Amino acid sequence: MSFGGPQWPQEPQRQGQQGQQGYGEQDRGPYGQQGQDRDQGYGQGAGGYGYPGPQGGTSGPYPGPQGGPAPAPFPGAPAPGPFPGPQGGGGPTPDWSALADASASRARRKRLLTVGGGVLAALVVGAVVATAVVVTGKKDDTAKNGGGTPTATASPTEAPTPEPTFSSVAPPPPPNPKDYISDPKKDRAPLTAEGLFPGKKLTMSGRPYKKGATSATTNCAAVTQGGLGAVLKDNGCQKVLRATYVRDGVAVTVGVAVFPSEAAALKAKDRATGGIAPLAGAGVGDFCRATVCLRRSNAIGRYAYFTQAGFTSGKKVTTADKGVFQNSDDLGTFAFNQIYARGKSQASAAAGAPGQ
Repeated sequence: MSFGGPQWPQEPQRQGQQGQQGYGEQDRGPYGQQGQDRDQGYGQGAGGYGYPGPQGGTSGPYPGPQGGPAPAPFPGAPAPGPFPGPQGGGGPTPDWSALADASASRARRKRLLTVGGGVLAALVVGAVVATAVVVTGKKDDTAKNGGGTPTATASPTEAPTPEPTFSSVAPPPPPNPKDYISDPKKDRAPLTAEGLFPGKKLTMSGRPYKKGATSATTNCAAVTQGGLGAVLKDNGCQKVLRATYVRDGVAVTVGVAVFPSEAAALKAKDRATGGIAPLAGAGVGDFCRATVCLRRSNAIGRYAYFTQAGFTSGKKVTTADKGVFQNSDDLGTFAFNQIYARGKSQASAAAGAPGQ
C-alpha cells in the first residue's frame, strides 16, 4: 500500500498488454497510478531514458578517421552536429516502451522496499512483544514463589505447601426425639393436660373438633373401665391425662398414660383390656355408658395412649359407622403427634446447649 510519498509520473499503457488489477481496484497501477503496466514481475530489467542512435550513413556524432570532425558533405555546407537532424520534418520520438519499463522497474523497487520495511517492522514488534511476555512471566513466577527465585520452579530447599487436614472423628448425630420421650432422665419438661391438649378446638385433615373437658391424675386406675386399671397399675403407671373432643354427634375421649420406661408402656398397650373412662363436661354430656363404643390403644416411648369413641346420643357403634372410626383415628393421631412434639422440643433444646 502507499504511505503518502511522491507519486510516480503517469505513463501510457503499452499496446498488446492487459493490466492485472489488484483487489478492489479498477485500472489503477502500483501506488495509485492510472494506465501503468501491472504485469511486470519482480526482478525484470527496465530500460533507461534515451534517444535513437545514428540513422545510417557515415555522418553522426562519431569522430572521423583522424580523430577530427567529419568533413562537410559539400563545400560551404555546415558541419553536422553531434546528433542527427529531424527525421521526416519532426523532432525525435521517445521510446515509450523503454520509458514504461523504467517506470515499472522503479515501482517494483519501491514496492519491494515497502514490503521489506513492513516485514522488518513486524519482526521488530514481535520481538518486543515476546520480550515483554518473557519479562512478565518472570515477574509472575517471582511473585508466585514469594520473590525469592526468578524462575517458575520452586527451590528444593523450600518447605512443601501444607495440605488441609480433616478430623477423622465424625460429628455426633443430632439428638433423637424418641430418646427424650423414652428415658425419664431426659424427659423432664413440664407435663400438664392443657399443655398436652392446648386450645379450645382441633382440626385434623380439615375436620374440626371442639374440645370439651380435660383432666390429669396420678391415680391411673380411677380413670379406666374394665381391666385397664389393673394393667396400668401393674406396669407402674405414673399419671393419666385426658381430654374429650366432639364432632358431628360423636365424642372421643383420649387418655395418655405415663410409665417409667418404654418397655412398661409397650407391655401395658399389649395387655390392655377395657378402656379409658369417657370424660364428660364443658358442654359434652355423658356418653359410652351402658352401650357399645369403639376402644383403641397404642404406645410411643414411655407413653401409652387410649381412645374411647361413641355417639353422644347413646347409640351403639357398629362396624358400619365410619364416622366414629374416622374420629377415633384423628384423636389417636393427634395424641401421637403431641407426644412426639414433646420429645422433639426437648431434643432441639439439648442440641442448642450441648453437655447439659
